[in-house]
Amino acid sequence: MPSWLRKQMIKAFFNKDKYQIKMLNQCWYYYQHLHK
Repeated sequence: MPSWLRKQMIKAFFNKDKYQIKMLNQCWYYYQHLHK
């Protein structure tokens, strides 16, 4: 996982921002799919 995404994830979890967490999860799955 890229460091920028990890930082965003930690911040979203810290703020308990469910929308942000869901969006970042989708980004991460998409990113993984592209880089297989």
